[in-house]
Amino acid sequence: MPTKKTVQDYIRTIVDFPHEGIMFRDVTTLFAEPRGFRMAVDQLLHPYAGEEIDAVVGLEARGFILGGAIAHQLSTGFVPIRKKGKLPGATLSEAYTLEYGEAIVEIHDDALKPGQRVLLVDDLLATGGTAEAGIKLVERLGAQIMGCAFVIDLPDLGGRAKLEAMGMEVHALCAFDGE
Repeated sequence: MPTKKTVQDYIRTIVDFPHEGIMFRDVTTLFAEPRGFRMAVDQLLHPYAGEEIDAVVGLEARGFILGGAIAHQLSTGFVPIRKKGKLPGATLSEAYTLEYGEAIVEIHDDALKPGQRVLLVDDLLATGGTAEAGIKLVERLGAQIMGCAFVIDLPDLGGRAKLEAMGMEVHALCAFDGE
């Protein structure tokens, strides 16, 4: 009898990508396997089943794949948070720091209404900069983050601690230490 796979079993590690010393955790192999993808979506939404969630917010780009599937399962809407300049219409922007420099993400200024309950989704939680920027955008629109769901947590990079210090509930399916 074959052993039961976990979400982590479907994730491929690519050594030295995008540059030397990085162990890149590739979720495209998870997405390509129907059982793995279904398992990830089900496990990401499980803590929020039965909760009142008005929208799922996905962070660019793999958060769109997961967030769309989760929104479908929860029978709710999906809202993208994109890199600067990718959304048409009026937007709110939030800058965050990267290892070398700064980046900006945006949300449509009418994407959420005050009081809406939101689940924030992405594939990976590393330093927490992108997620923190997404949370700030959602809160600037007056919506409430009910939780932050990720496939992978890299706890040594401090993202979970950062989000929890902001009062966020963090749910991750697996962790890779020493990253």
